[in-house]
Amino acid sequence: MTINRTELAAALRHARERITPGEVGLASGSHRRTPGLRREEVAMLAGISVDYVVRLEQGRGPVPSTQVLGALARALRLDLDARTQLFHLAGVQPPGPGAIDMHVRPSVLRLIDRFADLPVVVMSAKGDVLAWNAMASALHGDWSALPPHRRNINRLRFLPDPADPLMSTVGTTEEEFEATAEQSVGSLRAAAARYPRDSGLSALVDELRRKSEHFATLWSGGTVGGWRTHTKTVNHRALGPIVLDCDALHIPDVDQSVMVYSAAPGTPAAESLALLRVLGIHEWTGDSARS
Repeated sequence: MTINRTELAAALRHARERITPGEVGLASGSHRRTPGLRREEVAMLAGISVDYVVRLEQGRGPVPSTQVLGALARALRLDLDARTQLFHLAGVQPPGPGAIDMHVRPSVLRLIDRFADLPVVVMSAKGDVLAWNAMASALHGDWSALPPHRRNINRLRFLPDPADPLMSTVGTTEEEFEATAEQSVGSLRAAAARYPRDSGLSALVDELRRKSEHFATLWSGGTVGGWRTHTKTVNHRALGPIVLDCDALHIPDVDQSVMVYSAAPGTPAAESLALLRVLGIHEWTGDSARS
C-alpha cells in the first residue's frame, strides 16, 4: 500500500472542519475564524505536535504510524468506515482480526459527554485510556497532556515517569493499592489470553515484566480477571482522598470498558465531585497544583 498524500490531507482537513469544539469538550469562544477545530486542538486531542498536523494537512511529512492514525481517528471522532479510509489513504493496513480495538465509536463518545457531572473514561482491553470527559480530567489530571503511549493505566501504575504531568494516585492504604494493582495485572493477563497475536499487548507485557519487579511478581502469581465494580480511593492533588464507586460498563463487541466514578448523595465524596465540577481542570494548572 502507498500513501495518497493529497487525499489524506483533504480527509483530515474535512474531518477537522466538520467538528465543533463543543463536541469534544472544548470552549467554542466568540472569535473563531476557523470552522470546526483548530489544528492546535486536533494536535492536543491526538497527543501529537501541531507541526505534525500541519505537515499532514499540507500533504508532506513522514508516513503516519498506526498509533498516530488511531489517535487522529479518535480525536476527529471518525466512524469505523472513515477510520478505515484514513488508514488506506495513509498506505497503512487497518488493524485486523485478533488485534485489540483502539477505536472508540462516536456514539460512545457522545454517551460519555452526557455524563457531565461524573468522571468517565473509556479503556481498551489492555488498559489504554482512549477517551475521557472533562470531569475525568478534573479528577485524575489532564489526560491530554500525557503522550499517547503513556495513557495506559499499567504504565502509569508500574512505570512512573517524573516527566509525566501531575495525575491523581489510587489507594490510601497498602492493602487497597495492592488490590487495585492485582486487578490491573489480572485484567491484562486475561486480555493476553484473548489476544495472543496483538503485538502492542505483547510489547506492553514484556516491558512491564522487564522494568517493574512489582509487576513481574504479580504476573508470575497467575492472577486472572477483568475490570470489576469496586470502591476506589482517588488521591486528588487539591482535595485529598475521595472515596468513589467505580463501575465498569463493558462494550462487548469492541471489548472496551466505560469506567464511571460516582458517589452516593450527601456523602463527602459527592460534595468533592460537586466541587470538581466547579474547579474543573484549572485546579491542576494553577499555582496550587504546583505547590
